[in-house]
Amino acid sequence: MKHEKRIEIRWRDVDAYLHVNNAVYATYLEECRDEWLSKALEGVGDEWDFVLARVAIDFRRELKLEDEWVVASCRLARIGTSSLTLREEIRADEGWLSAESEAVLVARNREAGGSRPLADAERAALERVQ
Repeated sequence: MKHEKRIEIRWRDVDAYLHVNNAVYATYLEECRDEWLSKALEGVGDEWDFVLARVAIDFRRELKLEDEWVVASCRLARIGTSSLTLREEIRADEGWLSAESEAVLVARNREAGGSRPLADAERAALERVQ
């Protein structure tokens, strides 16, 4: 299941070079990723039981305030023992690619503070959206 989220480019997203700051790309991706995880685990898990362990962003083309909107997308690439690998993109509203990303989320054990294996119900829900 590919999830998409349309996000308005805000004045505060733009830096002194008049383009969207590189750190804001991570925020756009996070907004989309959080929605995707919430929908994927709906009824079987808590999206707050996962933490971001890795994110790599390849910037392809700059965004500017006049682009007005972006479409961030997220899809599941791999399910591990305790982790998920996601493929993500940011496109201008016109459709051209601005950035590609890979993110790894890890299921966390709240009590112990470390990782934990995916629960059977979580794994089944994620396999349905793969």
